[in-house]
Amino acid sequence: MSEAPKPGSYAQTDPTIVASYPTTLPSATPVSRKKPTLASFSLEGKTAVITGGARGLGYVMTQALVESGADVAIVDLNGDEAAKAASRLLEQWKSENTDADKLPVITSHKADVSNAADVDRVFAEILAAHNNHVDTLVTSAGLCENFPAEQYPPDRLQYIMSVNVNGTYYFAAALAKHLIAVKKPGSMVFIGSMSGAIVNIPQPQAPYNASKAAVRHLASSFAVEWAQYGIRVNCISPGYMLTDLTKRILEERPELGEKWRSLTPVGRMGDPKDLMGAVVYLSSDAAGFVTGAELRVDGGYTVT
Repeated sequence: MSEAPKPGSYAQTDPTIVASYPTTLPSATPVSRKKPTLASFSLEGKTAVITGGARGLGYVMTQALVESGADVAIVDLNGDEAAKAASRLLEQWKSENTDADKLPVITSHKADVSNAADVDRVFAEILAAHNNHVDTLVTSAGLCENFPAEQYPPDRLQYIMSVNVNGTYYFAAALAKHLIAVKKPGSMVFIGSMSGAIVNIPQPQAPYNASKAAVRHLASSFAVEWAQYGIRVNCISPGYMLTDLTKRILEERPELGEKWRSLTPVGRMGDPKDLMGAVVYLSSDAAGFVTGAELRVDGGYTVT
């Protein structure tokens, strides 16, 4: 019986293996390959409704949608502020672009998102203003209040739920009805909060936290229910953001800012512009296989 070759010694024990290989290798032949491309992040050809789009985070996200090519309908409880926001965004676009043929359509609308009848009214108004073409929704309208849980006024409890939860539901249902009727796909981005998954400290805000948890789960539920119609539904959950309102609060209570920053791994609060990429991504075809997802933009707060 011949001795088994030692590991790594095949060339010595079986010269036929060596003989089977050429002594010189042929030069490499270039392979023609198609350059890889990503799905489009452009929102050209899309029309987006954004609630609470006149101020704060909503305005910055509206700006992102316009800069990415979308037509937009700004909905706000303050109709004058919505009109000013639309005018400001249009003037900004003109100052940065020279192609008049691609001038975006930016309309403003006044509505109470907590009132179902008002939502139906304004959605019909938006469809008329945009040639019956709406395929994208961003629900940024919302409010937050701080009361100890045992002292929360019942009327305020009802109101915060009506705006944050019902308002999201009413607008989502309005767009879904439209898209199902015209047999077109669409995208919805709900603005939740990291407060839907954690309990903020030191401020007491139990109803707000509960409302954002509901928004988060509405996105998941609608994503499953409406997937058959080609409607994607996702949720962005921001962390602490330095909006104008937050800045005013921190001027009076700077210790809150110190606490919030200390609990955020990146060591700072978010800039509203940190949400621009997130809302464009989830609204665009680049996220065509993304639905029922929650994208947390919180500087790592919720993973510590």
